[in-house]
This record gives sequence, C-alpha cells and structure tokens, in this order.
Amino acid sequence: MRRKDHYYYKAQREGYRSRAVFKLRQLNNRFGIFTGAKTVLDLCCAPGGWLQIAKEELGEEGIVVGVDINRILDIDGVTFVYGDILEEETLNRVLSVCSEFDVILSDCSPNVSGIWSVDHERQIFLARASLNIAKRALKDGGTLVIKAFQGSEYPNFLKEVQKCFGFVRTTKPSASRKSSAEMYIVAKNFRKK
Repeated sequence: MRRKDHYYYKAQREGYRSRAVFKLRQLNNRFGIFTGAKTVLDLCCAPGGWLQIAKEELGEEGIVVGVDINRILDIDGVTFVYGDILEEETLNRVLSVCSEFDVILSDCSPNVSGIWSVDHERQIFLARASLNIAKRALKDGGTLVIKAFQGSEYPNFLKEVQKCFGFVRTTKPSASRKSSAEMYIVAKNFRKK
C-alpha cells in the first residue's frame, strides 16, 4: 500500500478524490492550462480528482468529459465515458459528446508490475495512445498535459510531442512523490494538420 502523505490528507480534508489534484493545480498555476478553455477531456480519469479540478476551473458552462476502464462515482456537470482509450469505439463515444477539446489531460498509468523496464514501456505506450487521441480530438491551438515515466523511451516520446506543439515544457510538480519517475509534459499551441 502506498504511503499516505501531506497531499493525501489535504485531498481528504478538501473533498477531493485523490492527491493528484494538487499536481494539476500546480501545473495550472504555472502554465495556465485552463485559461480560456471551454472544453476538457480527461483520459484515464479514475477516480476523478482531475475532473473535479477541471469542472471547478471551467464552471457551469464548461464541457468536461472523462474516460476510463474503471467506473467512477458521478460528478455534477461531468460526462463520464466508460471504456478503454485504446479502442476506437471509446474515442467515437467521446467525440459524440464533444467533437473537439480545448484541453486534453492524461495522467495514465499502467498497473505497476514492479519490473521497471516493463512498467516504463507500458506507461509510454499509454502516453503515446493519449497523444494519438489528442491528434484527433484537440482543437488547433489546444493544450495537452500528459504524464510520462522517465526511461529509455522518454526522450523519443518527448520529441513526438514537440513535433505537434508550438510550446512544450517538462516539469515535476512538488506534489509528485520524490521517488516517482513521473514527469509531466505541458504542450500548448497544438498544430492541427
């Protein structure tokens, strides 16, 4: 079981579903992820903490859609699509709710095996799947926030992101555990081809 820490208890006190909300808050404070956004898609959204933040940021008029292979408890004003992001049918159902998004979020992680090379490759596979969804569902000029585990595949993946966006920065929010190999790629000004 993962160690419970300051951010875990802070999330509990403030009514959030996961400590990950503070990572997204820190990313937004630094990069203005939600500035001007009216539509957000959250990939691998369970348990729904990032959806809570997205809905707070966009308000009543905003469209927030989450997708995951794990069901989540309902969040007022958020549309949840149950399905696998690797399946075309799931993306089609997402696009039937909203055809294009201003912001796409991806905090995807595989079920960790404990074998680092395997976990890294599985996570980058999910990150790449998220990038491919962004190429189809993100508006021109849109923003992508995507988690990627550091390792042998990370530099190549980062280059793939850089080809599609005018602004790309990598960062590790202070809410990330120090021992974690996760990095967040914040990519803005999507160039739709």
